Parts: sequence; structure tokens; C-alpha cells
Amino acid sequence: MRISQQIFPRVVAIITTISKEGKPNAMTASFLMPISFNPKYIAVSISPKRYTFKLLREVPEFGVNILEKRQKELAWLCGTTSGRDINKFKEFNIKMIKSDVIKPPLIDCPISFECVLEFMKEFGDHYIVVGKVVKEHVRKRLFEPLLHYWGDKFNC
Repeated sequence: MRISQQIFPRVVAIITTISKEGKPNAMTASFLMPISFNPKYIAVSISPKRYTFKLLREVPEFGVNILEKRQKELAWLCGTTSGRDINKFKEFNIKMIKSDVIKPPLIDCPISFECVLEFMKEFGDHYIVVGKVVKEHVRKRLFEPLLHYWGDKFNC
């Protein structure tokens, strides 16, 4: 049994990154957590096989975009398709929001965090990626977050 089937539910976010040439990417993640109140730090677990991992090596900045229940289809599309071959923002008609501090764009969702990479270390088959929050955007305070159980199982 995979650990994702043992520890659930988990909040779902879209991690936004950008290539050194300026191509944006969006990856669905549910292995994430806050790790400090002040200053704010967020950790996310990413496989080195992912395109997002490659982009973080090129441009060490990322957005963490917390999804709400109604965004399940977006989470599924971004989580089951690689950005290596397509531009997910164009292909899936994702509205980009220009970040204030970092290069990667944000997406339209209740809460977004702009992060700069502070730490990256391998643990088993994934890396822990820690970002310092340099700007936060709270667009909606009260919302029902999208929660992931495992596979295609969500709270909706």
C-alpha cells in the first residue's frame, strides 16, 4: 500500500514554475505542508522525474496555488499531463496572473504564495523542496479546499 493511501486527505495545490526561456508550467501537488509561521515557509515533495523539478533547477522560484473544490478538473489535467510537451496554460485555458516578486505566474484560486527556493534535498524517490514565501495573495478567505485521497479520489 502506498503512503498516499495511508495519510489522507491532503490539500491540493498547483505548483507553478517557469523555464529559463520563459515557458510557464503547472503541476498538481498534494504532498505539501507549511513549515514555519514567521517567516512563512512551505515544503512540497517533488519527484526528480517531473518537468517541474527540472524547471526549479533552472529558475529557483515557484508559486503555490491552493485550489478549491470546483477546481478538481484543473487539478486532474495538470496532474496527469506533462508540461514537457505542451504549454498547459494554453492547452487547458488556465488564466495566468502575473506574480509581484517571482518569475513564474500564479493562477486564479483562493490563495497563492510566491516562493523562492531555499532548500532541496533527496528523500527516497522524491525531493523535499522548501520555499520561503516572499508574497501571499488571499483572494478568498472562506472556501472549501480541494482535498486528495489517492489516485482519482477527491472530496467531490
